[in-house]
Amino acid sequence: MNESKKCLECGREVIGRSDKKFCSDSCRSAYNNKTISSDKQIRKVNRKLKKNHSILSSLNIDGKTKIHKERLLKEGLDFEFFTNVYQTKEHKEYRFCYDQGYLPLGNDFYLLVKRELDK
Repeated sequence: MNESKKCLECGREVIGRSDKKFCSDSCRSAYNNKTISSDKQIRKVNRKLKKNHSILSSLNIDGKTKIHKERLLKEGLDFEFFTNVYQTKEHKEYRFCYDQGYLPLGNDFYLLVKRELDK
């Protein structure tokens, strides 16, 4: 019944208390630093997605709005962050941030749209 536990960081055998998860303080610290770093990156991306969604929602009150790229940039929209892409049969590419999307129309204009998500 003496199963040896493995360190979550390096995989070496853990000796000591039954609830111990790491073989050393340095492994515990390294593991936690990686976890925290990953969490920070996720929070950073989520903040950008939420900001983009908020900007698109505030500018697209009627559900369909034509707007100039300069206005989107002025409001702080980051075109690098979106949740999904929808491509039409005509190969037009809408980029969505949750239920709010935009389609490039040319001449630096965009069509903002709101998609009804399934309930």
